[in-house]
This record gives sequence, structure tokens and C-alpha cells, in this order.
Amino acid sequence: MSHPLIIYTDGSSRGNPGPGGYGIVLQWGEKRKELSQGFKLTTNNRMELMGVIVALESLTRNDIPVTIYTDSKYIVDTVEKRWLDGWMLTDFKGGKKNKDLWTRYYHLSRKFKIKFVWVKGHADNAMNNRCDELATAAADSRNLIEDVGYMPS
Repeated sequence: MSHPLIIYTDGSSRGNPGPGGYGIVLQWGEKRKELSQGFKLTTNNRMELMGVIVALESLTRNDIPVTIYTDSKYIVDTVEKRWLDGWMLTDFKGGKKNKDLWTRYYHLSRKFKIKFVWVKGHADNAMNNRCDELATAAADSRNLIEDVGYMPS
């Protein structure tokens, strides 16, 4: 039996909105890969969600279970409490934010068997702390790109 793919993600925003970034650590057995990217103007919730999306988009296999560790209650609750299913049915009626990213996640998630695990941020989880380092370094970098879906209120 194949071992599960473990993904850690975190998002950061210097101001909300402000420059932001995501950090990802993917672990499969002894293999480990890190990903990050910074954005010129975004929000923390968008970067938290972008980390999950980019991690899933980077996968070349969908036949192994995926466990995603995140310190974002926004993500864990939206998925695990099935709020996203309702949002999709009502086309995000009621002003739900980040429709572009949630729709992207929703369609991606159908390809995988995903389990979310909430971890306390800035605590004793080494991989979550590493993702935070990656996300904040990306937000502070000079290599910032546009968050094309971000729409200021």
C-alpha cells in the first residue's frame, strides 16, 4: 500500500489587503518539496486558499490519499462543514468572498480524496512553521505577481 501524501500550507499578508504569499511543504515518504509565491496585493484568506490550490495543482497523481494540514479555520470549516457545497449551489449568493479561488478548489477537489487537519498557527508544528517562513518570505520578496482574482471591496 502506498503511503499518503502529506501537504502543509500557510498564507501570509502584510496588511489585509497588502502584499502576500503562500508557502507549501509536500511530503511523500522520504521525498519533500517546497513551493512559495508572493503577490502584490491580496488578503490573508486568499493566500491560505491559494496555497491549498497550488499544492493540489502541482500533483501528478490523484490515486493516493491526501492529508492537508493548515492553520486556516476559514478553509477547514468551509470544506469540512460543507459550506462550500452550499455556496456552489447558490453561486456564492450573499456576498461570499473569493468565489474565483473557491470554485477553482472545488473542481480540483473532485479529483482527490482529501482530508483536512487544522493545526494551531505559530505553535509547535515544525512544518506549519516552515510554511509560515516560506509565505512571509514570499510576501516580502521583490518577485511579486498580480493576484488577478483579487477585487478590493
